[in-house]
Amino acid sequence: MGSRTGLVEELIERNCGVAVIDGGLATQLEALGADINDPLWSARCLISDPHLIKQVHLQYLEAGADVLVTSSYQATIPGFLSKGLSIEEGEWLLQQSVKLALEARDNFWKLNADNYYSRALVAASIGSYGAYLADGSEYSGQYGPDMNLEKLKEFHRRRLQVLADAGPDLLAFETIPNKLEAQALAELLDEENIQIPSWICFSSVDGEHMSSGEDFKECLDILNRNEKVDIVGINCASPQFIENLILKFKKLTNKLLAVYPNSGEVWDGRAKRWLQPECVGEKSFELLAKRWHECGASLIGGCCRTTPCTIRSISKLLKNIS
Repeated sequence: MGSRTGLVEELIERNCGVAVIDGGLATQLEALGADINDPLWSARCLISDPHLIKQVHLQYLEAGADVLVTSSYQATIPGFLSKGLSIEEGEWLLQQSVKLALEARDNFWKLNADNYYSRALVAASIGSYGAYLADGSEYSGQYGPDMNLEKLKEFHRRRLQVLADAGPDLLAFETIPNKLEAQALAELLDEENIQIPSWICFSSVDGEHMSSGEDFKECLDILNRNEKVDIVGINCASPQFIENLILKFKKLTNKLLAVYPNSGEVWDGRAKRWLQPECVGEKSFELLAKRWHECGASLIGGCCRTTPCTIRSISKLLKNIS
């Protein structure tokens, strides 16, 4: 790796070879009473309930998370404009997503620096184009015949600039469903000369391919040639798929691997609800996480429908905390 990933590598080394990513943000916001039935999803709380976002970040820090992922997954300037906000207001809200996480991290660290906690890193979330569409296409990769590389770059460009300037420790491109978007993001990191360590994590609905049905090899070949993509992995896929995907990725890349699956439930993008065919309990998730670490993942956490209880259990097990 190198100096770009120094903070991440130091964190991993301090924690028995693993950094624990936090869990589902929207899940906890709902548990605290937030209404996120909205195309902006959890990013709606940047407008209505920013204190709840900070509260959830603190819950995950107390549970042992080493990496906080910000509330900007579905926060886009076009999305904010659709709510009647100005471009300037939308950019301010993007900055706030990072600020809330940084403030939570710094406040928590002041009180707990002498305990077994690590000083967490903040990863600015950048969801896929499909997340902005809010139609479930982040799990299909079907963006329509008119979508192309340049359009995807322009969609992501200003959000990337604003979030990078807000001072996060990492950039987290999440739930990327197809090769075209992964290529657009890699090229964009180069074009904008981004110096912050970045990860690109993919969605997969079959445990073998990208959600678009494309092979991971061609996509990872592109990312392997890009020095600004430091970490690759999988998020918001079924936990049952993760071990096989880690083993596949280990053959295709030397980059650090991040995995943070959902609870095993499946999102129905049309009905806007979670289906529960194979939900994994906390104990099972914890044991699976141990196996993911053994297989080669260095950053491990949870995505949708996982909770601070999930993160606490895997943090204790992976870091050998009694």
